[in-house]
Amino acid sequence: MNIIICDDRIDDRKNLSDLLSDYGEKKNYEFAITEYESGEQLCEEQSALEACQLLFLDINMQGMDGLKTAMRIKEKYPKLLVVLVTAYMNYALDGYKVKASRFLLKDNLADTIEECMDDLIAEINKNRRILEFRFVEGTIKLYADDIIYIETELHKNVFYTEKGTFQIYKKLDELENEFNDMGFVRAHLSFLVNMRYITKISGYVMTLTTGKKIPVPKARYAQVKREYMLYKGEERIKIAVLTEQNQKIVLQIIRTGKKSMSVSEEKCTIIKISFPQSRR
Repeated sequence: MNIIICDDRIDDRKNLSDLLSDYGEKKNYEFAITEYESGEQLCEEQSALEACQLLFLDINMQGMDGLKTAMRIKEKYPKLLVVLVTAYMNYALDGYKVKASRFLLKDNLADTIEECMDDLIAEINKNRRILEFRFVEGTIKLYADDIIYIETELHKNVFYTEKGTFQIYKKLDELENEFNDMGFVRAHLSFLVNMRYITKISGYVMTLTTGKKIPVPKARYAQVKREYMLYKGEERIKIAVLTEQNQKIVLQIIRTGKKSMSVSEEKCTIIKISFPQSRR
């Protein structure tokens, strides 16, 4: 697995690199870890980003900070998992604006990196699930996360993927069932979309990273937006934090509206806030 660490502090880069190496040795994973000292430098490394599966970004960097770096990178590489790392708790919610997968505090990395990596590797393996379809063009195997969207055209459904387009004689309802729990949303009677490739949903229009715009019917709009918000992380927020004794942490979570949640413990290393999975 190719991992990138971007942090302007050499000591912090080394600490995280050592923790990841120890984790890989313990779990029998092979990691190729590359380090960068600035967001500007990282954004120029297109070949490295294309090969990367996991990116750890420091938020508080000189010049282009981690949030701006993450936003720029996710626009071009939406499948890349990004973990924001910082010394400050108050940046936690900003991570979800840039579609970060996790938020970790530097003071507590040694206690939280294992669970974080367990979850991320499980997510990577899930997204890299190989699916086989009997297309008009022949039997083809595809990774689930290489499929951008599926559109009904006449009596066929067309797969638009990173590797080209493929046609299949199968109902979209059947395909929707096959892609259940893989991050796809039924945006329209004629569209099944991989939410990894959505940049925004507004004004009854879904915009994809490819520039494709898909109309979302009014009757389906609220449900589609809710599923997308849940997918972005609000159904299962993990924040690694070590608190002072009796400190209260208040997180503002936006789902269909604003909702406040308070967590108060003498000491906590992981705060998990869970919402039920969306139902179709």
